[in-house]
Amino acid sequence: MNPIQRQQRSHWLKQQAQAMGFSFCGISAARKLEEEAPRLENWLNKNHHGAMGYMANHFDKRLDPRLLVPGAKSVVSLLYNYHNPESPSSPDIPKIASYAYGRDYHKVIKKKLLDLMKLLEVEYGAIEGRAFVDSAPVMERQWAAQAGLGWTGKNTLLINKQQGSYFFLAELILDLDLEADAPIKDYCGTCTACIDACPTDAITPYHLAAEKCISYLTIELKDQIPSEFQGKMENWAFGCDICQQVCPWNRFAKKHEEPEFTSRAFLSWTEKDWQELNEETFEKVFQGTPLKRSGFEKLKSTLNFFNPIS
Repeated sequence: MNPIQRQQRSHWLKQQAQAMGFSFCGISAARKLEEEAPRLENWLNKNHHGAMGYMANHFDKRLDPRLLVPGAKSVVSLLYNYHNPESPSSPDIPKIASYAYGRDYHKVIKKKLLDLMKLLEVEYGAIEGRAFVDSAPVMERQWAAQAGLGWTGKNTLLINKQQGSYFFLAELILDLDLEADAPIKDYCGTCTACIDACPTDAITPYHLAAEKCISYLTIELKDQIPSEFQGKMENWAFGCDICQQVCPWNRFAKKHEEPEFTSRAFLSWTEKDWQELNEETFEKVFQGTPLKRSGFEKLKSTLNFFNPIS
């Protein structure tokens, strides 16, 4: 295929992605991420994945998308905005990461990706490909950076120069020949805001000790939170936004426009509401949200651990 055809295909795809609500779309040539292998291996060897045993699985597939989609030629990276500046009614009650304010993003974004795949097939014929939303061994931040959608910040999140880091990342791995975009430079500079603000010291420059991260402790860790984190959770009951809240690039963040991400009632809960939370109320209020996947017992265990309610 000649360069002009590749360019036209890529432009068409990005237009369709934008029409579906994706904020940014970039493309990389499918290849093995050789440069990531030693970093991933070192991270795993130091047990920074904590109890997330699945992170050690499918090592080769994480590095090479062609093992996930045989014959893959392109990795399409997409960013979907979830930024919501709303906050709980009081700073003293449990906090929920803002990405979990509305409907589970897996369901919302996966449907859009599958619709985009259908459009591609209508336009260009049969395509071999798969859609991913935080659901397979895909190094999504690395691919998004390769596609020029941002850079990997010191907090290890993807940071976009135009709108910050409040994005869900998604991918299409396709056997379609597309024009690749180029990476951009790192704009973190000498800033250490995310490192300084992390209450559990989980962040060092460009490295995350996930076993210390509040998001890991309140979601992924199924056991009791270790006592060493007592008094350091800052009332985060599910996930954590601290390293994003302090990031200077998020001054450019825009509120999302996705109706499915409309905030649930718990943002206006009082201390009494949280204190009296039972499984029946949990099922009703958090149905269809990321918290539902984590479960009532995990949330209640976390609330009991740091006991923010007197």
